[in-house]
Amino acid sequence: MSGRILMRMLMMLIMLTAAAAGGGGDRKMLPERRNLLANGLADTPPMGWNSWNHFSCNINETVIRETADALVSTGLAKLGYKYVNIDDCWAEKTRDQKGNLVARKSTFPSGIKVLADYVHNKGLKLGIYADSGTMTCSKTMPGSLGHEEQDAQTFASWGIDYLKYDNCNNEGIKPTVRYPIMTRALMNTGRPIFFSLCEWGDLHPALWGSKVGNSWRTTNDISDTWSSMMYIADMNEYYADYARPGGWNDPDMLEVGNGGMTKDEYEVHFSIWAISKAPLLIGCDVKSITKETLHILGNEEVIAVNQDRLGVQAKKVRMEGDLEVWAGPLSDYRTVVLLVNRGPVSAEITAHWDDIGLPPKTAVVTRDLWDHMEWKQRPTDSMTAMVASHGCKMFVLKPVS
Repeated sequence: MSGRILMRMLMMLIMLTAAAAGGGGDRKMLPERRNLLANGLADTPPMGWNSWNHFSCNINETVIRETADALVSTGLAKLGYKYVNIDDCWAEKTRDQKGNLVARKSTFPSGIKVLADYVHNKGLKLGIYADSGTMTCSKTMPGSLGHEEQDAQTFASWGIDYLKYDNCNNEGIKPTVRYPIMTRALMNTGRPIFFSLCEWGDLHPALWGSKVGNSWRTTNDISDTWSSMMYIADMNEYYADYARPGGWNDPDMLEVGNGGMTKDEYEVHFSIWAISKAPLLIGCDVKSITKETLHILGNEEVIAVNQDRLGVQAKKVRMEGDLEVWAGPLSDYRTVVLLVNRGPVSAEITAHWDDIGLPPKTAVVTRDLWDHMEWKQRPTDSMTAMVASHGCKMFVLKPVS
C-alpha cells in the first residue's frame, strides 16, 4: 500500500473522529453548507409590501389585514406581490417575564400568530421587523441583540416568512459579527424565513451578505423625491456584480404612489428597481391605490424582467451628461435596455450594441415594455428613442437570424 493511500486513509479517520466528537450531547448535526444561510429562498427577488414608507409607526392589525385583502382584490398578489411586511413599532416596549417579544396590545390585540394565519389564508406571506441592536430604530420596542435565538424561535412559532433586520442602537458591534448570529438562529428554527439585512450599506454588505442573508441594503433610507431615488439607484448600481439568485442588492422599498414624484419619475423608479433585480416591496397604501399607481406597479412585462430566472443585475453602461443607458442580459439570449433622461428637457438617447453587449450587425426584435408594443423596424447596430425629461424608455431586445 503506497504512502499516499495511507495518508488519505489517515486523513479520513481524523475527519470521522472529529465529526463524531462534534455530534455529542444535544447538538444537532447539520449538513455542510457553503454559506451560513441555506434556506432555499430568493431564487428571484422578493415581491410584496412594507408598511414603513407610507404608515411609519402608525400601523395596526387592521391596516395589515386590509392590505392583504387589497393585494388580492387588486390582482397584485397574482402578479407576485406575496409578502405583507410589518415594519417597526409593532411590539410592546418591554419583553414579557420570560424575555419574549410581545405584540403591542393597543394596536395588535389579536397577536401576530392570528394575523399570520389570516395572511396565509389569503395565499400570502407575513413578514416582520426586528433590529440587531438593543432597541429598534424608533426606540419604541426592544432590539434582538442578545436575544437572537429566542426571537427567531418566536417568529417561527408565529409563522413568520420574512425578517427585516435593522442596524440601530448596535453598541458599536460590527454588523459582520451581529448579523450572522441571527442567521444561525433562523436556520436553527427549521422554518424557511427570508432574511433581509437592513444594514444601510454601512460596511458594504454586498461583499459579505450572500453568506448571511437573502438580501442586503446597499444604501441609506429612500425618500419620496427624484433626487433621493436617483442617488440611491446610483449607489446600488455600484454593487451590481454581487447580486445573484439567492441574494440580492436592496436599494430600499418602493415609493411609487406616495405622491412625491411625477408619473414619469415613478416609472423610472420602478424600471430601475426592476432591472436592478431589487426587491419589489410596495411602499404606498394599497387600500387606496390609484389607477395610475396600479398601472405602474402592475406592469407585468417590467415585473418579468425583475423576476427573470437568469438573475443578473443590469448596469449603467453609458452616461453622456444627463442621458443614461442601462442594460443587462436576460434569459433566452435577450437583453434589457433602459434609457433614462435625468435632464430638464426631452432628448434623444441612443444605445449602441457594443455598449449593451450585443455583437455588431445583430438584428433584434424590439419590445417596448411601457407602450406594450414591438417596433416594426429591426435595429442592427444601435437604437434611438426620444425620452421625456425625468422619464425613461424600457425595451427587451431579442436577436433574430
